[in-house]
Amino acid sequence: MTSFPRSVALAATDGMLHFELGLACEVFGSAPAAVPGPWYDLKVCGTGAVRVGRFLLEPDRGLDWLARAGTVIVPALADVDEDPPADLVAAVRAAHEAGARVVSLCTGAFVLAAAGLLDGLRATTHWAHTRELAARHPRVEVDPDVLYVDNGSVLTSAGKAAAMDLCLHLVRRDHGSAIANVVARLLVVPPHRAGGQAQFVATPVPAQDDHPLGELLTWVMRRLDQPLTVEDLARQANMSSRHLARHFRSATGTTPLQWLLTQRIRHAQELLETTDDSVDAIASAAGMGTATTLRRHFHRTIGVPPDAYRRTFRA
Repeated sequence: MTSFPRSVALAATDGMLHFELGLACEVFGSAPAAVPGPWYDLKVCGTGAVRVGRFLLEPDRGLDWLARAGTVIVPALADVDEDPPADLVAAVRAAHEAGARVVSLCTGAFVLAAAGLLDGLRATTHWAHTRELAARHPRVEVDPDVLYVDNGSVLTSAGKAAAMDLCLHLVRRDHGSAIANVVARLLVVPPHRAGGQAQFVATPVPAQDDHPLGELLTWVMRRLDQPLTVEDLARQANMSSRHLARHFRSATGTTPLQWLLTQRIRHAQELLETTDDSVDAIASAAGMGTATTLRRHFHRTIGVPPDAYRRTFRA
């Protein structure tokens, strides 16, 4: 992309978990060699030396620097029973009021909720703490079943690996899917769980070597342009349709048809971002048949028509 919020402020305070903080540093801290053009300018912000798990961290800037950043990331808090630090809550609120994109990883959502940034919005956090978040902040629509939620300028993720999904989603928003895939490959993580826009979360694909459906899903991904049915998938997997549906629900949390539609939309996104093909051609390549069908499903899932999506995500 030619324009994106380069300055990233990573908020740090005593009692944060080092996993989410570390992965944010890994994604935004330095540009992969294969990425052309500018990357993010990451600053760790806190008040004095910060104890993060077993580590003592020396911030680059104070918390007041959050209000100068284009993106503010709040990692996970270890103890959600305690109120988040008042100075951190105030700094995050001030950053949002100054126009920053504010992102929470895992239980960092409790900071955003305390700052009032999640009122009236859909949000998520680690599944073990979603009830507590909903109870303490009843104006927040807490969704325990998603990897992350993108409300535009306010984003929240579930725990651990989902925090990586959200970080890659931000890279995708700022740089497009091709660059996000480069970053994912370097980090040796799958890009399949990266979302698109407007709270869309793609369904994960089990790895072929660790799940009985892995081989089938790989077979499907190579045939997205074909008019596949549940019966086709069941026949390829040598299962009954009912047995296949049970395996799909266990592996992906959804039905075979919904998973297939998600992958078709995902493929259409990549083609819109990386080719000059017409919407008709992309509809055919993604197995949607007609441009009208693609536009209907794309708009309903992503929140914008294909043409608008292409204008936003093409460099």
